[in-house]
Amino acid sequence: MADRPRRPRLRRTLLAALVTFAVAVPVSGAARPEAVPAPAPTVLGPLRDASPAALEERYAVSRSDIRAAGRAADAHGDRKRADSLRAMAAAGRQFLSFDGRDGGRSVEVVGELSSARRIAVLVPGAGVGLDAYGRLRRGMTALREELGEGTAVLAWLGYRSPATVSPAALTTGRADEAAPGLRALLDEVHAVRPAARISLLCHSYGSVICARSASGTAADALVLYGSPGVGAEDVAALRTGARVWAGRGGDDWIARVPHVRVRVPFVATVGFGTDPVAARFGAEVFDAGDGGHSDYLLPGSRSLTNLARIVAGAEPLAASR
Repeated sequence: MADRPRRPRLRRTLLAALVTFAVAVPVSGAARPEAVPAPAPTVLGPLRDASPAALEERYAVSRSDIRAAGRAADAHGDRKRADSLRAMAAAGRQFLSFDGRDGGRSVEVVGELSSARRIAVLVPGAGVGLDAYGRLRRGMTALREELGEGTAVLAWLGYRSPATVSPAALTTGRADEAAPGLRALLDEVHAVRPAARISLLCHSYGSVICARSASGTAADALVLYGSPGVGAEDVAALRTGARVWAGRGGDDWIARVPHVRVRVPFVATVGFGTDPVAARFGAEVFDAGDGGHSDYLLPGSRSLTNLARIVAGAEPLAASR
């Protein structure tokens, strides 16, 4: 008897998953950002030195690699990619690494990493890549301005982000592939700035990657926002010593995503399980305001204020009554 109420929900979830697969598979090849050619980047190796001189040298090499990728995109006739890369190569931009191949990978820094006492690492979700990088840049800049001096914000685009409506956005496959790279970055940042407080801020599908990276993480705080679930039933399953937070905006469509995992025969396990803001997940829930799925880092928003407070090690503001 106890299982009966769940069956209609599971059937609806399975149907939604199959419909999404049916819609996404035919269109997934229509726009392939990974098809834009780019030269192999300079091999920089792990981050081992965060002195100003070492970082500036690293930033200069990455800038040169971005410009080379921009020329390749221009020659390929992809004006959108070329324009985006020209903006990324502007004077003053700081990239710890860049690789324009296979859709693009990068780690950008806003602020002074060499002296930062508080460091936030942003992990974006589906639909974010080199062609839509401006949105990620605006968010990290807004967070850095909210945090003020003594902080650095890193935007980690270390994986081929799935399209928002695609089979890959419904499974943990891309997250499983991406997690080792994110964990390596956190280890490197902790090694070069051991006294700094590190916070991992994970949006949407990015929260699935963060969950896969959580065990033994060097982060002090793990923040899941706009999350569809993380592929784990509760905080204990993450096996992390980080303080785990979760938030969702009042107008975020992700709230309507069924929080179950369903095995689609001969395809994959679809869905990500428990809602991170649900009490049974066990995260500390913060007020993320009334915004939508892409509004968490908007200047002046309650979500940005509280994300910055968590990064700073302060308690987030409670919801106003």
